[in-house]
Amino acid sequence: QVQLAESGGGLVQPGGSLRLSCAASSPTFSRWHMAWFRQAPGKERDFVAVISTSWTGQRTYYADSVKGRFTISRDNAKNTVYLQMNSLKPEDTAVYYCAADLRTDSSNWPPVRNEIYDYWGQGTTVTVSS
Repeated sequence: QVQLAESGGGLVQPGGSLRLSCAASSPTFSRWHMAWFRQAPGKERDFVAVISTSWTGQRTYYADSVKGRFTISRDNAKNTVYLQMNSLKPEDTAVYYCAADLRTDSSNWPPVRNEIYDYWGQGTTVTVSS
């Protein structure tokens, strides 16, 4: 059973930065596409960013709402994926989830739909407020 554990959430002022981390329990981490989603209160869970496996070049793809502000990266030696969030806005307030796509079907690129993902973390809360 794969376990994903997010960390790094918190309260930050508008314009500030946070870095989220997601540690995976499996040694096959490098073979998965890894993504971040978020769910604001009363809304559906939305795609934020994805990074592909190393052998596919660690391609990245972002939601328009975060492009240019957020950066997804991965460290396969640590089985960890990161989300660097800069220039945060109040509308970025949400619970952030990491997710693992084990099948890495190239026909699904970019994998933005929730149902593509096989495993999810428990979430970490980000609040952007003054």
